[in-house]
Amino acid sequence: MVFSEAPRPTEVFRTYWQFAAERQAVFFRRWRGETAPWTADAVLRTYKFTNAYRASDRTSQYLIRHVIYRGDLPESAEEVVFRVLLFKLFNKIETWEALEGALGAVTYAGFSAERYDRVLTEASARGSIYNGAYIMPPGGRSFGYVRKHRNHLALLEAMMDDGIARKLQEAPDLGAAYALLRGYPTIGDFLAYQFVTDVNYSEVVDFNEMEFVVPGPGARSGLRKCFADAGDWDGADLIRWTADMQEEAFERAGVAFESLWGRRLQLIDCQNLYCEVDKYARVVHPRAEGVGGRTRIKQKYAPTPAPLDYFFPPKWDLNERIASA
Repeated sequence: MVFSEAPRPTEVFRTYWQFAAERQAVFFRRWRGETAPWTADAVLRTYKFTNAYRASDRTSQYLIRHVIYRGDLPESAEEVVFRVLLFKLFNKIETWEALEGALGAVTYAGFSAERYDRVLTEASARGSIYNGAYIMPPGGRSFGYVRKHRNHLALLEAMMDDGIARKLQEAPDLGAAYALLRGYPTIGDFLAYQFVTDVNYSEVVDFNEMEFVVPGPGARSGLRKCFADAGDWDGADLIRWTADMQEEAFERAGVAFESLWGRRLQLIDCQNLYCEVDKYARVVHPRAEGVGGRTRIKQKYAPTPAPLDYFFPPKWDLNERIASA
């Protein structure tokens, strides 16, 4: 595609790179064992933000290490995809652990929607079984159950019965795999992109993260704040442009960025950073207009337990670098 002219950035675009660099610096300061506070940035110290790299976040780390790469669970494509989708439907560590605690090994071979329903019903009586990072549609119109989680179990069952693992393996690229997931009831654009990214952490598929991106609602709001005039560039085009020129942009912003042990920001990471800078700008650039008119950051920062022992998909060749760092 040939564009008429380059997009026109605002002052928030410079903040995008400064935020990314400082958020990543906080990540490494914690990893190196430095004592808090890990930043002089009052906004970062007060409010909760995800990491610059999506795979570094606590929930993604749990998924990679404790759901996907499990030596004690079956490694077939069908079983791995089942575990990833089950985890992502709720996207909450405590929900996965409740299932394991009550049922033992979580496998597709032993899956029973009725048994899982009983466990999740009991768990939901103690609190939400869903992560608030994004909203899963109830699914009642598609599957007819009263309880939200029962509809999602029916969705999972339908996907597995449809041979989703095999179909994902046959997909020629990330965009095609995304389209497969997008075709199932209740899975919209944003969820399909998140789900395919998580499946791609596994050995089931090996798609290039730099070939396809879908901006979510938060990212679209961040993009509006970062560009006064995007011309004929859509959100995906802007994110690709952002990823392509990242080294130059950090230099222009006057900040040093420490990559993830040599791994550049991928499209999914740049997409997430637009969502995070949308929140950050509510305080730092309160007059910048996004989408939806939100003016406050809801979640306050609360220190989590000791830093994680980071583990990334082996195909990224990062784990050896971490061990020797």
